[in-house]
Amino acid sequence: MSKSASVGTTLTVGTKPVGGLKSIDGIDVTADSVEVTDLANSTGYKEFVAGFKDPGEVSVSGYMDGSDEGQSEMYTLLNSGAITDCSIKFPTAIGKTWTFKAVVTEFKTGVDVSDAITFDAKLKISGAPTLAATPAG
Repeated sequence: MSKSASVGTTLTVGTKPVGGLKSIDGIDVTADSVEVTDLANSTGYKEFVAGFKDPGEVSVSGYMDGSDEGQSEMYTLLNSGAITDCSIKFPTAIGKTWTFKAVVTEFKTGVDVSDAITFDAKLKISGAPTLAATPAG
């Protein structure tokens, strides 16, 4: 595998690929830290262990397409509150895919006199995302 431009990266929500995308703000996993310094500490430095991890959210933006089933699916999922399987598949040169479960927490449209109609959406990840080799096929 090698480095690659981002063109060709795809987002699938449920079973529907989302079309018209111009950006996918990727997964940002962070971990809480829990202080465990006790009175026997003689170093003068606080001690920590890892706490819960937060997988964050995926923000996307693109051009509104009234016939795109993936865009429609995101709005449907926002209204239902259902958690669904999602994936971000990188180009073949990268050979990796994020898979995760998420709930859609935002879907908005934008109109400007000198621009195409746009949409933005946010998917809050639920549980641990997985970054693995893209399955063949």
